[in-house]
Amino acid sequence: MLNQLRLDHANMARLLHVLQLKHKTLAEGERPDFQLMREVVDYILDYMDGFTVPLEKVFGQELMAKAPEAEGLSERLADNYHALHERLMRLSQDLDMVLMDVAIPMDRFAEDLGAYLEAHRAYLRDEREELFPLIHEHFDDAAMQKLAASLPEGAAAKLESLQEAYPELYAELCAAPDPMV
Repeated sequence: MLNQLRLDHANMARLLHVLQLKHKTLAEGERPDFQLMREVVDYILDYMDGFTVPLEKVFGQELMAKAPEAEGLSERLADNYHALHERLMRLSQDLDMVLMDVAIPMDRFAEDLGAYLEAHRAYLRDEREELFPLIHEHFDDAAMQKLAASLPEGAAAKLESLQEAYPELYAELCAAPDPMV
């Protein structure tokens, strides 16, 4: 399960890399592929809602029982996650406007995209450097299997279906390097 979380982090880093490339295109004054950006944002939102939220709820409850000293970290990650989700929703709304040919200030959009990318990378780094070691320390293989089984039914299937729902994004992901988070 921890290996799966690390793989999920690597995949999220690739998604962020795709958005970073589109951000660079914007910074150069060119028009990026907003439809592909829409797919990336939709994919991340679907992933957050369908997998990350249930996973963190299950892990959070169990981690607090095993390591009460992690309460501060858990609260900080939850707050950061909520703020990250809000940023992503704002980007989603802006992308809707762009795709409907409504004029929005591209400099503000580029700033918002850059801030989102920075915040998401920081969130992943905090999980990797602070949360994953706690999980490794306090959860054995049996506990990890129990947690995996307690995830809401359909979360894993939803992830598999996302690949089929966003074929252009999947192709872009396959072409993306494995960036450092």
